[in-house]
Amino acid sequence: MAILFNESDKPHDPAFERAWQKIKPDAAFGIADMHKAAFDEVKHGRSFADRHWEELPDDPDLAITAAAWYLHDLATRLPAKWSGPYTRNELLALGYNAGPGNMRAFARGARPGDIAQSYLERLRQNWAAAEQALRR
Repeated sequence: MAILFNESDKPHDPAFERAWQKIKPDAAFGIADMHKAAFDEVKHGRSFADRHWEELPDDPDLAITAAAWYLHDLATRLPAKWSGPYTRNELLALGYNAGPGNMRAFARGARPGDIAQSYLERLRQNWAAAEQALRR
């Protein structure tokens, strides 16, 4: 949920997202801001395997489902132990934002760049709001 709060920094209107995608073809779609490559990777063998990335702006349930499975898959790529200062949830969020290779590097103690560090700081600020939203 905190990741969804982090990803809510842009308007999630289907028409806006499609217009933005024409300007920036590598833009992310849906309320979870998922990139096409991540969606295409995560959908294999799942109940939404026949769905398309272009559907994410119109289907928040699909976007959340895909994001949850992506986080699940990222968790399988975490090392059993890590030397970095981050919690499991922080590493998963960093992986969601910066990719699995970077997530593993952060687990080994690499320092995030400015964008990933900002993402992590916003995530920490969003913990309480996410917990409150889940209680509703």
